[in-house]
Formats: sequence, C-alpha cells, structure tokens
Amino acid sequence: MINESEQDLIEYETAAASADLCCGQTGGDLTGNNENTGNEDKPSRKQQFLQFLKFTAFSASAGVIQLLSTTVLHQWTGWLKNYYYIAYAIGLTLSVIWNFTFNRKFTFKAANNVTLAMPLVIIYNCILVVPMALGGDALVKLWGDDYGIAVTVITLLINFITEFFWDKFIVFNEKVTIRLEKLFRRRKTK
Repeated sequence: MINESEQDLIEYETAAASADLCCGQTGGDLTGNNENTGNEDKPSRKQQFLQFLKFTAFSASAGVIQLLSTTVLHQWTGWLKNYYYIAYAIGLTLSVIWNFTFNRKFTFKAANNVTLAMPLVIIYNCILVVPMALGGDALVKLWGDDYGIAVTVITLLINFITEFFWDKFIVFNEKVTIRLEKLFRRRKTK
C-alpha cells in the first residue's frame, strides 16, 4: 500500500517528466542522468549566444524601466530626493518583474515551478541588489545628487552580469529546481 508522501512523490515525478517532455528534453531521470540517451542535450554555441542576446535585450529594456523610474522618482520629480535607495528599490521591483517574466518565457523557455523560481530571484536580489542600493545611496551622497543616473547605470551593469549567471545556472535550470523541490518535499513530510 502506498502512503500519502509516496503518492505525492509519484505525482511530482510524473509532473516533472511531463515538464521535461514539454521543454523538449528527452530521456533521463530526475537526478539529471540521461541513461536513455547516453549523453546530455547541451545547447550549441549558437543557441547559447542567441540565449545571451535575448537576455541582453530583455535586461536592457528592464534597465530602461529601472533607470527611468528611479530617475523620475529621485531627480526629476524630487519626491524621493533625499531617499535614493527607496527610488532605486521601486525601480528595481518594476524591472525585476519585467525581466523575470520575459526571460522565463522567451530566453530560457522555462517550464519549471514559478513558485520556486520567483523566490530564487528574490533571494538573488536580497543578496546582491540590497547592498548595491545602499552602496549607491552612499555614492550619491558622496558624489552629489547630479550623479544619481551614473550610479544607477553602474549598478545596472553589475546586476546584468551577475543576474545572467544566476538565472541560467540556478533559477531556470530545471535540474537545480527539481532538486530543491525534492529537498523541500522531504522536509515537509518529516
């Protein structure tokens, strides 16, 4: 007789396998071993380059959203003139939602769990971007309010480079998210 946690695991593995088929992945098991095919389906250099170009285009559009919203709130309207970090956080939130949505759908074509992928994006932003916002606030105070745009551009470039690797190898990597989901399921059933 199958207990409830084993039934949940069977349903989960079935859903993960159908997600693999949906994404064009064949063979293999949930541990990432491709025993059926004998090798891993690695994207070609051309596919990787196109993926990077798509990520760059969506990130650039998200950067424009962040730059404009931060600049409008901090410099142009003066609403948050003395609070660069708040303007930065609002601009960042808008750009993260934009970037996550379009990169998930078009760049990485990820069918993995959104309820896990979005918290991973939030974790990235807490680890890297919060210190950058506070550091940017310190730079604006040091350099003067007229350099708010320059500080935002510097932080956008750092964010772009690090976020590409985080998204590619953590957030939209189905092997990683499946392992994380299995880990959380085990802890939940204990």
